[in-house]
Amino acid sequence: MATVGAATAPKGGWDIESVAAELLRCEDGQIERPPFTDEWPELDLDTGYKIQDLNLRKRLERGEQLVGVKLGLTSRAKQVRMGVDFPFVAWLTDAMILPVGDPVPQSKLIHPRAEPEIVFVMGKKLEGPGVSCAMAMAAVESVWGGAEIIDSRYKAFRFTAGDVAADNASSGAFVTGPIGVPPTQLDLSLEAVLVEVNGVVVDSATGAAVQGHPGEALALAANDLARRGHAIEAGWIVLTGGMTDAVFAPPGASIAMHFTHLGSVFLNGGKD
Repeated sequence: MATVGAATAPKGGWDIESVAAELLRCEDGQIERPPFTDEWPELDLDTGYKIQDLNLRKRLERGEQLVGVKLGLTSRAKQVRMGVDFPFVAWLTDAMILPVGDPVPQSKLIHPRAEPEIVFVMGKKLEGPGVSCAMAMAAVESVWGGAEIIDSRYKAFRFTAGDVAADNASSGAFVTGPIGVPPTQLDLSLEAVLVEVNGVVVDSATGAAVQGHPGEALALAANDLARRGHAIEAGWIVLTGGMTDAVFAPPGASIAMHFTHLGSVFLNGGKD
């Protein structure tokens, strides 16, 4: 069960270093807190990304390995739910990989939710600026169905753009499905998914929900990372963003994401 609580602002107020440390403390301790912008309204998107990059360095220093990037809030459904009107880019490390068949790691998360994703494995380096959808797709080696288990260090998933960027775009865990195919074999804008919870279909979407085409999300990521001095490397995994709104993934839940051509991804909520 998540613990509710948060450190008070340091003397002199929050800054990049103190927010980064507090977010890792909350993640490691399953602690939820109010958004930092309640106390530090100057925490904007660019500042949030500086915090995100600082915590990536801290993750790597403690032994995690960088395996890719994720996009958040690429679908209109997610933007409406979260009250944010543009996507975010964040980091994936090997500590976020959920082995196939393992339950949702409730002991590591605060309030997990699951969402279906179209996932790319990169065959070539992709570096912005100026990357188009066609250029992005030409760098993709294979396409997979997947599920991301998002989590947030903010109580009730309440945050601004700066808060969520700092929080690594609500990263939690992710798992990929059983089928990977070359991107030329699919029309990704039409690739559909059905989301099933406890045997009942609760949502559906196609790849068009993700920026019109998941390749557009990939291009967006490459261009945004270039602004921050980064590129998407060959071999990396890219989660292109939730196709539907996320569903709660509590203990005991049974969740399935059924893709048209990419197989099915199954999640179980495990025990509390």
